[in-house]
Amino acid sequence: MEDNKKKNTVENDKEIVFSKAVKAGKRIYYLDVKKNRKDEMFLAITESKKVVSGEGDDSLVSFEKHKIFLYKEDFEKFMGGLQQAIQFIADEQGPIASNYSCENETNEECCVEKEEKGAIKIDIDF
Repeated sequence: MEDNKKKNTVENDKEIVFSKAVKAGKRIYYLDVKKNRKDEMFLAITESKKVVSGEGDDSLVSFEKHKIFLYKEDFEKFMGGLQQAIQFIADEQGPIASNYSCENETNEECCVEKEEKGAIKIDIDF
C-alpha cells in the first residue's frame, strides 16, 4: 500500500501540460511544462544527445541526457542571465544569425535547423 502511494505521488509530480521539442544539430532540447502535486507549474529542460560508440556492427547507440528544472520565481533572473550571455557572444563574435525556421509550426512539430555557413551555435551544458 505504501509503495502505491509513493508511486502515485511521483506520477503526479510529473504531469506534463505542455511540451516542445527543438532539434538543434546532434541535440534535441525538450521543453516540458509540468505540474507538481500542488498544481504549481515549472519548466523542465532536457538536452538529449545521441552518442555512438564503436564502429560498424560493433557500434552501440545511446543517448546522454541532462536536465534542469526552472521554477516560476526564477524565470526573470534566468532570462536576464541568458540574454547577457547571448549578448556577450554577439559582442565578441558578431551578430547572431537566425538558424531556425519555426514558421507555421504546431506544438507537436519541431523547429528545423537551416543550413547556414558561419552561423554561431550555442552549446549549453547543464
